[in-house]
Amino acid sequence: MSTIQQFFKEHGISECEAIIPDMAGVPRGKVMPAAKFAEEEGMRLPESIFLQTVTGEYPDDERAISPSEIDVVMKADPTSIRVVPWAAEPTAQVIHDSFYSDGRPVTMAPRYVLQHVLELYAQHGWDPVVAPELEFYLIEPNTDSDYPLKPPIGRSGRPEIGRQSYSIAAVNEFDPLFDDMYAFCEAQDIEIDTLIHEDGAAQMEINLLHGNAMSLADQVFLFKRTAREAALRHKMYATFMAKPMAREPGSAMHIHQSIIDRRTGNNVFSDAEGRPSPLFFSHIAGLQKYLPAAMSLFAPNVNSYRRITRHYSAPINTQWGYDNRTAGLRVPVSNPKNRRVENRIAGADANPYLAIAASLACGYLGMVEGLKPSEPITGSAYDLPFSLPRNIEDSLRLLRECRPLIEMLSERFVIAYAAVKENEYETFLQVISSWEREHLLLNV
Repeated sequence: MSTIQQFFKEHGISECEAIIPDMAGVPRGKVMPAAKFAEEEGMRLPESIFLQTVTGEYPDDERAISPSEIDVVMKADPTSIRVVPWAAEPTAQVIHDSFYSDGRPVTMAPRYVLQHVLELYAQHGWDPVVAPELEFYLIEPNTDSDYPLKPPIGRSGRPEIGRQSYSIAAVNEFDPLFDDMYAFCEAQDIEIDTLIHEDGAAQMEINLLHGNAMSLADQVFLFKRTAREAALRHKMYATFMAKPMAREPGSAMHIHQSIIDRRTGNNVFSDAEGRPSPLFFSHIAGLQKYLPAAMSLFAPNVNSYRRITRHYSAPINTQWGYDNRTAGLRVPVSNPKNRRVENRIAGADANPYLAIAASLACGYLGMVEGLKPSEPITGSAYDLPFSLPRNIEDSLRLLRECRPLIEMLSERFVIAYAAVKENEYETFLQVISSWEREHLLLNV
């Protein structure tokens, strides 16, 4: 009996969700009776599933997709099977990988992009270890997108109106919701380390326990859905928009990363004497050099760039420093075994597979190229100029011009990803904002 069939039997599963993450990190797939789950032959979905934009449209680019609109085969990853704890009947969910009918992987699939980066590390005898920190807001239900978002009402009957960083009482306002969230996460083996209240009104952060990069990407992918489901039970929304509210801080996905030697199990960022190693500094240098070109994978939406502003708890450049939260790259205080780099650039709206893949790819290029970083910054990085692109258009242009990243992530993926994001940007440009009506209508 296979691992999946054994899981079905042990948990009395009657229904199964076969899912994949698309370019935006949205779960897509099919729901079926467990008895109909086709593990061996896989399930078929149109290749275009990876080209669907967040508005439900498709780019018109024949380089990105077969003009025949072919099917691709989804094969289950048995290690990803979990229960769906909020489902009305016993339901399992299984994340799938994507292949063409001749067995070739679908190289534009976000999960494959991360797999390929990890394979490149493995060829050098390295294993990346990551620990994402994910910020999100709780908000009142908002059924009319013309109106601004508002913090929800907690148990006190009052919404938050000021900064409540690390406040236990502010977290306790939503205890019933977090009880459900923790229970849902435990049922799905989503390993939450800590939960804190962040700077914004009803803004929270969860830290996931460090581990294998693919496993952690899966957990972030599943946690986003889990948080939304738990919030809906309590008549709230959970949002991972990078900047959901004006005059409030944005939401990030900080990625802590280190590299383990597969043979010895030691952290390659520390030498035999426990000092920072040359590979450690080269990893930082790779992040410094290539992060601007990878920006569209950390800031994938128009809204993402509203977060990247000076003095708003978000980085504006690729400076690095020891225990310096103003820098894009922070080296936390740690012992030699746990030496790591924290990439603070990614937004919470980023696809976790692509953000982790891009962050590791930038560091990898620094390691294999033997790059050297700038001197660590000791003051505020906000006093220095921007070195990150300020909009999705510039970000995509930099990605298209960066051959080393294209070769790591695959040319097919970059073509497809850029086509999706450009289509979304063109759709956005058709929307006239309230700011334009207010300030331009009778003044120009």
